[in-house]
Amino acid sequence: MGLLAFFRRTPPTASVAKERLRIIVAQERTNRGGPDYLPLLRRELFEVIKKYVNVDADAIQVNLGKEEGHDVLEFSVALPGSESRA
Repeated sequence: MGLLAFFRRTPPTASVAKERLRIIVAQERTNRGGPDYLPLLRRELFEVIKKYVNVDADAIQVNLGKEEGHDVLEFSVALPGSESRA
């Protein structure tokens, strides 16, 4: 009888579901990595730069980070022909 009782025991489903939800929410928060406006900002900056210089969309990088307690928006564009010439 003791062996059957061991197999019949199941963890409380509410607590298991709650813990799984906490893990999912934590993963989503870390995967986002930045505000929702960054993709839109990147697209708009690409459109403006494209008016003046023929650049590839992959040549534009927009990152948001923290430095000394301040939010820092880093923006870089690899311009065509800007390779180092020796």
